[in-house]
Amino acid sequence: MSDIQGDDTLTGLAAPIDAEKLAVLHRRLEVAAHAEGLLDVAYTTVDSPVGKLLLVATPTGLVRVAYAVEDHDRVLESLSEKISPRILRSPKQLEVVARELDEYFEHRRKRFDVRLDLSLSRGFRQLVQRHLPDIGYGQTRSYKEMAQMVGNPKAVRAVGTACATNPLPVVVPCHRVLRTDGSLGGYIGGLEAKTMLLELEAAA
Repeated sequence: MSDIQGDDTLTGLAAPIDAEKLAVLHRRLEVAAHAEGLLDVAYTTVDSPVGKLLLVATPTGLVRVAYAVEDHDRVLESLSEKISPRILRSPKQLEVVARELDEYFEHRRKRFDVRLDLSLSRGFRQLVQRHLPDIGYGQTRSYKEMAQMVGNPKAVRAVGTACATNPLPVVVPCHRVLRTDGSLGGYIGGLEAKTMLLELEAAA
């Protein structure tokens, strides 16, 4: 290869990528992967009053909602190991979830209707997470009351762990569970986010 040809090649590689063309190519890849059944994990990010949220879904349903403080890249890396490496940004696959979240934050939705994939949790943790939506919008329960609700009154600490490891915050409302003394307790998105969600529901 002559020096001139080499310079031309390097110039071509260094040229800025047309964002519009890149978006079109990505969309084609997304459609093809979905059509061929090669898309096991779809994800997107959305802005919200509690910060940028990562939304992730499998063919079964919504499998993960992650706050920015959890490090979205790290969450995706973990999901590629736990579920499948065939993972792709695909906003279209999560349009319904994004719309329901918008409605929730705008006080127009009190319960989510999207299909859920609870496979990231097992046993008692999953049992607790299945019952969290039973706590009504704008209401709260203590860890002790939650333990009673799932039929294991002594499992207060285990309820706390189930809430702390809930892979679907906001949609599966672990923010409605407080300590027995009424204090907030922990929250995967941070106490500021938990406070904001409780205040949002109380103001509706």
